[in-house]
Amino acid sequence: MRASLIQIAVDPDESVEARRQRAASLVVAQRGSDLVVLPELWPVGAFAYTVFEEEAEPLQGPTHEVMAKAAAEAGVWLHAGSFVERAPDGTLYNTTLVFAPDGGRSVVYRKIHRFGFDKGEAVMMGAGEELVTVALPQTTLGLATCYDLRFPEQFRGLVDAGAETLVVAAGWPERRRAHWTLLAQARAVENQAYVLAVGTAGTHADIPQAGHSIVVDPWGEVLAEAGSDEEILTVEFDPAKVGATREQFPALKDRRLGLAPPS
Repeated sequence: MRASLIQIAVDPDESVEARRQRAASLVVAQRGSDLVVLPELWPVGAFAYTVFEEEAEPLQGPTHEVMAKAAAEAGVWLHAGSFVERAPDGTLYNTTLVFAPDGGRSVVYRKIHRFGFDKGEAVMMGAGEELVTVALPQTTLGLATCYDLRFPEQFRGLVDAGAETLVVAAGWPERRRAHWTLLAQARAVENQAYVLAVGTAGTHADIPQAGHSIVVDPWGEVLAEAGSDEEILTVEFDPAKVGATREQFPALKDRRLGLAPPS
């Protein structure tokens, strides 16, 4: 399976519409990949709280339209990162869309864990409530966004729902880059799953971004890692390794806590 992670730079001098079109062009250029992944809130920047209200879109707004068309043109499964969604009741969400190779929308995931403590996303946005997986022909994806990476129970739930490849779209700050790498590897090892984690490059809202998108295999080995600048990280991996790892070292079968009680 071939995956391309687009570590796009969020430049405050580039308009949202210009970045949409540029991101679409980058997606289309990945024709031949099976899966393409964009990072968190790339249209506006994950820390650009002051423009969230202004740039919020309906679910089937301009980002949906542009990304659906790009997925169809490239003929790829597209995890379109996330954007600021305005729901019909006015609530803002940090929302991920996944499109099939024909451009049809497959699933919607609204970020469960909101970052910011008492400011920014944490107070401006609603929290998602549903774990989301999507079955591709080669593997089942489990979806998470940025701050979700710090909550292992979410990933256990995704694995219980059948996930074999965990996809994390992020806008992770450079000052905590060591945590990014550590947590991506931890989520892979403890769940015996691939982790595809893609972040943004550049600086937005005066926050330097970590970049360093990373692909980790079920044993915790780093298969590929980007640098700090805008970059497309492409890797080929074998989804069958998940089942083989879980059979060879069946740690998940020895779980004692967090399991549903017998009926």
